[in-house]
Amino acid sequence: MSLRLVHTSDWHLGRSFFDAPLLRDQEWVLERLLTALRDARPDALVVAGDVYDRAVPGADAVRLLDDVLVRVAALGIPAIVIAGNHDSPERLSFGSRLLEASGVHLRGGLDRVQAPVAIPGKGLVYAVPFVDPDVVRGMTGDEAVRGHAAATERILAAARADAAGRDLPTVLVAHAFVQGATETPDSERPISVGTAGSVPASTLAGFDYVALGHLHGPQEVSPGVRYSGSLLKYSFAEATHEKGALLVEVDRGSARVERIPLGQMRDVARIQGKIDDLLSRPDLARHQGDLVEATLEDTDYVFEARARLQARFPHVMNVRRTAVAPAGEAEFMAQVAGAAGDDRALFAAFLKHVNGSPPGDAEAACFAEAVDAVASRERAS
Repeated sequence: MSLRLVHTSDWHLGRSFFDAPLLRDQEWVLERLLTALRDARPDALVVAGDVYDRAVPGADAVRLLDDVLVRVAALGIPAIVIAGNHDSPERLSFGSRLLEASGVHLRGGLDRVQAPVAIPGKGLVYAVPFVDPDVVRGMTGDEAVRGHAAATERILAAARADAAGRDLPTVLVAHAFVQGATETPDSERPISVGTAGSVPASTLAGFDYVALGHLHGPQEVSPGVRYSGSLLKYSFAEATHEKGALLVEVDRGSARVERIPLGQMRDVARIQGKIDDLLSRPDLARHQGDLVEATLEDTDYVFEARARLQARFPHVMNVRRTAVAPAGEAEFMAQVAGAAGDDRALFAAFLKHVNGSPPGDAEAACFAEAVDAVASRERAS
């Protein structure tokens, strides 16, 4: 008998992308997830942590989660939801004992790890929220527990022993950084400095499938150990990711995985070139509704670059410039020494150093106007 589940994680409800709120985007993609649940009719939905983006979520984010869980329960599909490192265990699990009667299992703390959620006749799901070593030391009274690997091993021991005696398929849902997985720069919040926050994949052994959350890139770490990836693209480093959920069919000793693409209401895109080209290239028209990061290749300073780009791409979130090889440091210092006392010459030397070319007429005139204004104020005082 197989256990069919939909595996998703890292919803980050309430998150913003730079200065753009994403709640409407999250409503859109969760509607698609609900449609996928109606179509696939899995035995369970698992959400592997970071349900909210912060420990004290906004009211709109709470309302959205409430609406989604009510609708999942109405489909008759059990939901197992754990806390991630962004979530407050206490807030996420509020009312959890009452909600279990409706098939909604919210696991915020570590006190019930050894008690699986049973899907009658199908399998068992062991829910392990984010493991904080300080919390584990407090629970066990063992000061020798240091680091996430040791703390996770300590917490999982009872669950692993219980799973070993079961005949039905077993699933572990957890929120952790597993060694061998690929991080996405500027995407996930580090759990700790160095390797102390990582967990060996072997620590998670003893289950037929491990449904992970925390890393935003969908990936298989080892056979049967997978990250579903985040619900949406939450950084420009994720621009090339294919987001969605996983439909998993778990048997004793094996798991078959199928991607469920969900898409994005607004995609995340990186564009690069000189500003005049970015404003005119026909192939970039498809990004007009996207969340955009533009990298400018212009060697001269571009005035009001973001405002100009937003005329074509309304959701330009970030504007960068390609690195321009500056003059050698010794040459620059010689230019500075030779321009001592001459503000305009200093400005020209500096701009040539950082841009690779001297200021244009408009830049020089703008700087001269600023210098004259400062001098005028000084004379007046």
